[in-house]
Amino acid sequence: MSTIVIDQIANSLPKFLRENEFSKIGVVVDEHTKVFCLPIVQALLPPHDLIVIQSGEINKNLDTCQLIWHKLTEKSFDRKSLLINLGGGVIGDMGGFCAASFKRGISFINIPTTLLSSVDASVGGKLGIDFNGFKNHIGLFKEPQAVLIDPVFLDTLPRKELRSGFAEVIKHGLIADKEYYSEIINDGLDQANWNAVIAHSVHIKSEVVKKDPIEEGLRKILNFGHTIGHALESHYLSTAHHLLHGEAIAIGMICEAFLSKKLTGLTEIELERITANLIGLYGKSKIMKSDFPAVVKKMYQDKKNSHNLLNHTLIKKVGEATYDIAVDEKDVMDALFYYEQLN
Repeated sequence: MSTIVIDQIANSLPKFLRENEFSKIGVVVDEHTKVFCLPIVQALLPPHDLIVIQSGEINKNLDTCQLIWHKLTEKSFDRKSLLINLGGGVIGDMGGFCAASFKRGISFINIPTTLLSSVDASVGGKLGIDFNGFKNHIGLFKEPQAVLIDPVFLDTLPRKELRSGFAEVIKHGLIADKEYYSEIINDGLDQANWNAVIAHSVHIKSEVVKKDPIEEGLRKILNFGHTIGHALESHYLSTAHHLLHGEAIAIGMICEAFLSKKLTGLTEIELERITANLIGLYGKSKIMKSDFPAVVKKMYQDKKNSHNLLNHTLIKKVGEATYDIAVDEKDVMDALFYYEQLN
């Protein structure tokens, strides 16, 4: 497992650099983190090379990887070099993938700047890029040398990005901790203690990853909401109805809670409460019935599937998840219709 530090970046980053020696240092940012986040860390860094990419899931692809690899090559990075990923989930996923594959692997660390990357994307060593319209279709498992988390970066976020990351926090409660779920729902975005929230969510995810680092079994519970959510996110990525990751996962959790009621024993009352809580936070996104067949088709490329079965992570009750539940297309369509007809 990576070293995960939740502290002021002014303490954690200099300490990490003192304890390790690197021949070169590169920092990956996008146009937003360059403006809002880089100034927070720049004075803490020795001489380094800056690699600027375009933000957004739509740019998490091989073309951007080639830009990063070209820059590393141009600056003569060797296997004793370090790549610092300063950003959200896109930068962490793609920067880590580029580092892990460059010259068969150089060191990298993540400094997450969003709630999503702090509680989820930066932790656990899943790296990847999108390919042919499928999310994280090309990737590998490789832990960063360290994850340095400082909630100060959350102050740079638009509210919609903070809300997007909150979906992963909610997921952690739904799959593993009923009391935590109740607490974060009651507090919402405005009363949340982000230090405590990040620490608790990181603990939940880290404990799961320790037991199953390469997702052979238990780690699949972290995918609740993601089978349907990823398909929706990918389908609408280049459209006027583009969904942020957390918005898509919120829809996915409602749909998969519906499936959980049908298949794994979730009660009607729990389904209604989960639905009301998520609609209250995220509103009702517009998804079209005419798109449902294409969304289901994308689900067949989900990495949890085997033998052409649509495998889902579902919940038995709030705080307890199960995985590898085969769901047929009709039930998935019913779940999408359930969401579509909500007020």
